[in-house]
Amino acid sequence: MGENKRRMLAGEWYIADDEELGTDTERRFALCAAYNANGGAAPADRGRILSELLGSVGEDVRVRPPFQCDYGHHISIGDRTFVNFNAVFLDAAPITIGADVQIGPNVQLLTPAHELDTERRRAGWEKASPVTIGDNVWLGGGVIVCPGVTIGDNTVVGAGAVVTKDLPAGVLAVGNPARVVRRLED
Repeated sequence: MGENKRRMLAGEWYIADDEELGTDTERRFALCAAYNANGGAAPADRGRILSELLGSVGEDVRVRPPFQCDYGHHISIGDRTFVNFNAVFLDAAPITIGADVQIGPNVQLLTPAHELDTERRRAGWEKASPVTIGDNVWLGGGVIVCPGVTIGDNTVVGAGAVVTKDLPAGVLAVGNPARVVRRLED
């Protein structure tokens, strides 16, 4: 394993424009293209491509194309989860999605962050922090989840929210930045 990939997986600063990471990107590009082109294919065919693309896929998972990701193999999706159109999952770090999750259209789960220092940013430095979505979460359309965020079980995030910090279990959060507006009943 090369130094940049090792650093990326360790959550350290790394250069993304790297030959080894480029090879991983080409793999993802081919599999995403096949998955997105086969939107009308039999569910078993789409499931096979999705299982090859992602790190793990639970039972009865549905991901509507088009779907885009950085690498794919850092993404795990739990049983009975539904991902609607135009999802973008940038998985330079692990993205873990629980069971029975509902993800609206145009949702972005983002693990990479770029350097604030202009010289280092221009040189291509970035690092990534995991995103974790608990069981039975609903992310409304257009939600953006930022690097390092965990969303607790049974939480609902309203459409268009930008989640910059962890959200506890069993709450409704809305806005930019997302903030808890109330607890949800069990």
